[in-house]
Amino acid sequence: MPEYSYVGKEVPRLDAVEKVTGAALYTADLKFQGLLYARLLKSPYAHAKIVRIDTSKAERLPGVHAVLTGEEIPYRFGIYMSDKYMLAYKKTRYVGEPVVAVAAESEELAEEAAELIEVEYEELPAVFDPREALKEGAPLVHEGLDEYLHAPFIFPKAGTNIANHFKLRKGDVEKGFKEADVIVENEFTQPMVQNVQMEPHVSIGQWHPNGRIDVWTSAQSPFAVRYLLSVGLGVPLHRITVRVPFLGGGFGGKAGLHWEPLVVLLSRKAGGRPVKLLMTREEEFNTAAVRQGMYARIKTGVKRDGRITAEEILYIWDSGAYADYAVNIARAAGYSCTGPYDVPNVKCDSLTVYTNHPYGTAYRGFGHVEFHWATERQMDLVAREIGMDPLEFRLKNAALPGKVTPTGEVLADDCGRVDQCLKAVAEELGWGKPREKRTENGKLQGIGIAALWKAPAMPSYTSSSAIVKLNEDGTVLLSLGLTEMGQGTETAFAQMVAQELKIPLEKVNVVRERNTDTAPYSWQTVASRGTFMDGNAVLRAVDDLKRKIKETASDLLGYPPESIAIADGYAFVAREPDKRVSLAQIATCGVLPDGRGVRGPLLGYGYYTAEGLTFLDPETGQGRPALMWTFGAQGAEVEVDPETGDLRILKVATALDLGKALNPLLVKGQIYGGVVQGLGTTVMEEFIFDEKGRLLNNNLTDYKIFRTQDIPDKFVPILIENPQRNAPYGARGIGEHPTIGIAAAVANAIYDATGVDFFDLPITRERLWKGLKGVKK
Repeated sequence: MPEYSYVGKEVPRLDAVEKVTGAALYTADLKFQGLLYARLLKSPYAHAKIVRIDTSKAERLPGVHAVLTGEEIPYRFGIYMSDKYMLAYKKTRYVGEPVVAVAAESEELAEEAAELIEVEYEELPAVFDPREALKEGAPLVHEGLDEYLHAPFIFPKAGTNIANHFKLRKGDVEKGFKEADVIVENEFTQPMVQNVQMEPHVSIGQWHPNGRIDVWTSAQSPFAVRYLLSVGLGVPLHRITVRVPFLGGGFGGKAGLHWEPLVVLLSRKAGGRPVKLLMTREEEFNTAAVRQGMYARIKTGVKRDGRITAEEILYIWDSGAYADYAVNIARAAGYSCTGPYDVPNVKCDSLTVYTNHPYGTAYRGFGHVEFHWATERQMDLVAREIGMDPLEFRLKNAALPGKVTPTGEVLADDCGRVDQCLKAVAEELGWGKPREKRTENGKLQGIGIAALWKAPAMPSYTSSSAIVKLNEDGTVLLSLGLTEMGQGTETAFAQMVAQELKIPLEKVNVVRERNTDTAPYSWQTVASRGTFMDGNAVLRAVDDLKRKIKETASDLLGYPPESIAIADGYAFVAREPDKRVSLAQIATCGVLPDGRGVRGPLLGYGYYTAEGLTFLDPETGQGRPALMWTFGAQGAEVEVDPETGDLRILKVATALDLGKALNPLLVKGQIYGGVVQGLGTTVMEEFIFDEKGRLLNNNLTDYKIFRTQDIPDKFVPILIENPQRNAPYGARGIGEHPTIGIAAAVANAIYDATGVDFFDLPITRERLWKGLKGVKK
């Protein structure tokens, strides 16, 4: 690989000082003249008909300016399926669903008003297990499913609780099972969990008397918010402005549309005054979107020599009350269903199912964290059944260049190498070398491994754009539609601009706020697509700017544009570098010796649209859904106390074939954070409901996430660089991937140490202790 001045270097994040000093302004920090505050009255029932609502006492309370019910705003919204009301309409579908919204002079007053509202309910039968929801006669969460608008690649089943049924068929599964020497079938589950982003959901909306709408929001995707507001409210796009200031994390939970329509509608009723809704941490659990639960059943046919002949896979996703991103998660999991393996015969059904739980949305990994738990446990279990080393089994079936994915795509020679990732992790763990499994103090140690892959889950026609503007002093301003939520994209893109223009990084600034009126369009900040798609757009924008710089310099210097070079703040004749003009001199226009101006202000525009992707066949899932595949592997070394069930994760090794590390420091940060997040959902995170669908652990006291004392003793990030030709500097996205596969690696390591198998998450201390007791018996 070539050596670069900025790209590939460990540059600290450009926004770090603002964030750590408190100078950064988030949506919750914003205040406006006449600002009102919103609070919600929420449903105590998982499924209930709304018989009567009396808001009179709340409306009479001084300082209350708006009270809204679902009957007043029967608009439906949804990113892929328009099935969600901002306030429960006719009936409630989960405990914590907003029924009435109040806007008042203070949060305390709005809360007081909400408590004065009287609602009469008629409780209805509820369903909480998605497998039960599939049965004939199960309570219907959405009776009008056939009326909902939905994306063309989503396939709901009217008269059922199925929001989407994704089918994948490759080869002949029955023939494949007949060829198998051994067939292994297992079931796996994962519970609902919370995204737990540091900043909760917060939105400010203002519907002006002239019909214009302004929104300030903690959203990952401002253009998606604007579009969905436009569709849902029937307001033209040019009359809606969405602004995203600093964003305090998202992990998928702030993708798409959330509470923005509600504050806008409250503002309209309050006469155009701005309204802010800031969710409490408890509301993040009870009311806001969560990661859906999953059930998996995998049947694998394999030859004694280790070759997989067939797989039949069923994924059932607990979408909760509304479809949101869960319908596309089922699709993404479906077309990636086997994990990074060459399986000639595949049948997969991936179903998004409504229940009366809180509604599911995107979460870091977009379903891949969940289904890799199943596939990578299954790989170990199958290997054990045929007496083969789990690493050897994975390598024998690895999806390498030239192999065919479940959707029929032939992997290109520059797609990345899962085998190299597996071998690198295995070497770090000392795989195959003699080791003691019991320590001197009686604790048990083991190692486990897992492979992973993921492609951006997005429509086949998504696009991104960027603008690079040359300022009058020779500095450069980069404008993006992609949001910065902690991943460091702004810094990496600034490095690319400095690299291409050959100017100091300090001369590149990135516009912090995303404003849909002024920022270039980007589809969404999701799916680990930003580095690839927006990165390509940035490079094209720089190329456009360089072309214009050269044309202006050509007019002034009298040499053809192709003879002009750019470096160190100058445009000059490549073979006669003393003939030059500074970028500052030509930023607004070129000036000829006689004073005449030529050309004009210099800025570059670039776009990138996904290449070569197609719709998938609705019956077979065949087609091309993947812009790129990022492959990787996880390895874990664990220590278990057999007397107490106490689990300590000693080491995690994560190898990712990211093509090119644009900024290794930021990549390692992504790996550390992603692994810790994945470990949390592995060993402690889960929603616990009672029989009525009430969440019992709706706060960070009762719902445990990883803390400092839980972090592994040692992290080993391994960056493998097999560049992809059509990617910026060969780089693939990796934002989600460190969370994927770690659960299975830990569970496989626990088995290696103790002989205890796990099929359900999380692997809590109590469950591990019970498993150890079973082994002892």
